[in-house]
Amino acid sequence: MLSDRELEVFRLIGEGSSTRQIAEVLHLSVKTVESYQAHIKEKLAFRNARELQHHAIEWTISEKARS
Repeated sequence: MLSDRELEVFRLIGEGSSTRQIAEVLHLSVKTVESYQAHIKEKLAFRNARELQHHAIEWTISEKARS
């Protein structure tokens, strides 16, 4: 459902990275990262950034538990 890049942004959000930090790590502009965040919210039907962050953290924790 999410593109590879959106999934990477989602993972970094779940690890606690800020938009600026994500932009630096992925060598993107802050605006581009914000666009990815908007696409993720739309695709996963999240109402706001807080809900996005909450689910990203839960997903990241569950992924680490599987490893």
